[in-house]
Amino acid sequence: METGKSLPRGQKVVKRFIYYAALGVPEIDEERYRLTVSGLVEKPQEYSYQELMRMIDVNYVRDFHCVTGWSVLGVSWEGVSLRNLLQRSVPKKEAKWVMFYSLDGYTTAVPLEDAMSEDAVVVLKMNGKPLTREQGFPARPFIPYLYAWKSAKWLASVELLPDYVDGYWEERGYHERGNVWEEERFKGQGGKHLPRRPLL
Repeated sequence: METGKSLPRGQKVVKRFIYYAALGVPEIDEERYRLTVSGLVEKPQEYSYQELMRMIDVNYVRDFHCVTGWSVLGVSWEGVSLRNLLQRSVPKKEAKWVMFYSLDGYTTAVPLEDAMSEDAVVVLKMNGKPLTREQGFPARPFIPYLYAWKSAKWLASVELLPDYVDGYWEERGYHERGNVWEEERFKGQGGKHLPRRPLL
């Protein structure tokens, strides 16, 4: 879906991001930071922040949708193609899900097919500038058609799994996949009820 062409049902446009940190904002040591790719892969990998910055291969404009009902339109995103990152590690045939782990202890899962989609990216820059700590520095995944709780700030690790495992909000009843256009807000529900404790 192109940016700004239409708005998913249940969303309203806001001008500025609303920032949440369910588990608190972690301290970040850029020099010691490493992003790992592990689990059901042939070649586990580890990347420093500077290595990721040199690998930037995605630069696009997409809208951002929070499950609590607000959207920011026309956001510029830059980062590393998640599909390319995963392919470097060679996913095994048994891999079906991807779990994102954050530096604050937050977790969230997405289907491997979504992580391998053309628009899936490990974001390093937003609107032309490196992510701030509030925005999730040094990195966060972003899949435009999934709700923002799947865009885990302060990304530390990507693990490929054979089966679905609940993440932080999924344990609390949020949908396994979280597709914006299908209003997959809660497990077994559409978009009738808005959650009380969102995460950007």
